[in-house]
Amino acid sequence: MKTRKAIFMSIALAAVMLMTIGTSVQAAEKPDWFFHDIVDTAFVKQHVKVPMAEDVMVIDARPKRAKYDKGHIPMAVSIPDSKFGKMIDKLPKEKNALLIFYCGGPT
Repeated sequence: MKTRKAIFMSIALAAVMLMTIGTSVQAAEKPDWFFHDIVDTAFVKQHVKVPMAEDVMVIDARPKRAKYDKGHIPMAVSIPDSKFGKMIDKLPKEKNALLIFYCGGPT
């Protein structure tokens, strides 16, 4: 009986340590600008209108051929996350523009 309890305690301790390590690694890897806000569809609908305001841009960060070409939010610009550094010229010149990024999920 003591052996089972010791094994259980060891497993529980290891699980807690792994969760703690995973949390601290994730926190260290994410820059503080990673997500300013995660918004809902009501927020997006409020800003995505025809004609689109010059200080708003919706950016589809999914792969272009595999996802964007098959369907996207109307007026969204394709800037895949893997090519962001090479495509920053597509961003608005206005530095205070509202940029709404979307992808396959928050992770």
